[in-house]
Amino acid sequence: MRRYVRALALCAVFALLSVLYVLSELRANRAAAPPLRLSSSQTNGRDTKQTHTHAEPRRGVRNAAQRSDSAEKRGEEMMHLAVVACGTRQEEAVSLLKSAVILSHRAMRFHIFAEDQLHSRIKTVLDSWPDFVRQKFNYTVYPVSFPSQHQSEWSKLFKPCASQRLFLPMILKEVDSLLYVDTDVLFLRPVELLWDLFMQFNSSQLAAMAPEHEEPRIAWYNRFARHPYYGMTGINSGVMLMNLTRMRRVQFKNDMTAIGLHWEELLVPLLHKYKLNITWGDQDLINIIFHHNPEKLLVFPCHWNYRPDHCIYGSNCSPAEQEGVFVLHGNRGVFHSEKQPAFRAVYEAIRQYSFGEDLVNSFWLPLEEKLNETTHTYCGKISHLFTKTLSQTLRSTQRTTSPDYRNKA
Repeated sequence: MRRYVRALALCAVFALLSVLYVLSELRANRAAAPPLRLSSSQTNGRDTKQTHTHAEPRRGVRNAAQRSDSAEKRGEEMMHLAVVACGTRQEEAVSLLKSAVILSHRAMRFHIFAEDQLHSRIKTVLDSWPDFVRQKFNYTVYPVSFPSQHQSEWSKLFKPCASQRLFLPMILKEVDSLLYVDTDVLFLRPVELLWDLFMQFNSSQLAAMAPEHEEPRIAWYNRFARHPYYGMTGINSGVMLMNLTRMRRVQFKNDMTAIGLHWEELLVPLLHKYKLNITWGDQDLINIIFHHNPEKLLVFPCHWNYRPDHCIYGSNCSPAEQEGVFVLHGNRGVFHSEKQPAFRAVYEAIRQYSFGEDLVNSFWLPLEEKLNETTHTYCGKISHLFTKTLSQTLRSTQRTTSPDYRNKA
């Protein structure tokens, strides 16, 4: 009997010490700095000389703001899209944004987080786009910012700057809902179709992502992960809908303390507990969070985040087979290598397209020709899924946005 009492007492002591440790970490973080210390160029949503906001300077951008006002009157919501570009990812990021504006009709605001040396190059490209394109969007370029405490750990987690997405709820304090995408993502359907998935959220859900895998036999998390993960095969955070208001407000269950923690309180203790066991950096942390809070996540189909894993061993994304690929995610560098030429063909077609050219003759038909040259690969054999609905979308887009089409009308 005494043994049981002693064991129970020891368990109670360890549990108490664990709670005290987490609470002390939280107090230390709060005492040392705000949850996220931004660089001097971005505070409280106000822009200064190092944070480049383009809401007024050009006529095209003023039109975008006016379009946003009229869109709100019609019950349409301006879409907020965030991307993080570091290292050599500038051209990828620009191609991503280009695919968004080619196909979409609703007003958008781009939140671009980039290393300082990339700011002017990104601005130069976006400002060079013609006015009829600029009417669709405005943008802000932000510096990459991590909490001053543990900054080095966060900035080097997995890939440079990848963990920036974890801190978007604390940086974009005046944004309610946000679509985050990796730079190696291309839209093959209008962004608003993905954005409208927010309407499927129930009262508990605050984020939406696609599964990491559809086929457990070749999935990574259920075979190799050394930490908790969501569902059977985990989730992929390369395309993520985020209700930032809810993420800032709610408390999350966790395996470090019996009390719920807010998003900003959760990240540092989570990193310290699992940093030796995570392979995919911030995506692993997101999986851990939603493992303990599954009711807060909406899972959307794989054709909204279609990756080489969905075709490299044969087709295993049935929604894409039925409806086509909506968002193409070229992870593992396939946009820039010969490993998956079908993925690279789509990237090159978007990168090389010049605004104002005929979308069908200058974009879609050359892309079809290139894809037909990739049928020696598994992904190439089903690359017709990439363009299953693209021709119809491009024709519709050209009728409503091309200056030549509007003038003929």
